Amino acid sequence: MKKIEAVIRPHKLNDVREALQEIGISGMTVTEVKGFGRQKGHTEVYRGSEYNIDFLPKVKVELVVPKKLAERAVSTILQAAKTGSVGDGKIFVLPVEEAIRVRTEEVGEGAL
Repeated sequence: MKKIEAVIRPHKLNDVREALQEIGISGMTVTEVKGFGRQKGHTEVYRGSEYNIDFLPKVKVELVVPKKLAERAVSTILQAAKTGSVGDGKIFVLPVEEAIRVRTEEVGEGAL
């Protein structure tokens, strides 16, 4: 099993969710996060004063999928989240040793 963590632009969340549902992935965890990378934030003017916005709003999508589906899930997220501009985000793929469904105590891919 693989855990996929994708940090994306908030307005691309529905596109990513719909694209993942089309390939059969429905379970995910979504968290509102803030951060920056090469973008290094930006400046905004509010009531005549200039402010540095260091941390930009992003969304982190986390999902655990069977190993055989991981590559397809990553390419689906890439296609759905990409705008071609700086700040599109990052995708991380991590190994998962075990998954357990709390309600039924199912173990492994059956718990997904």
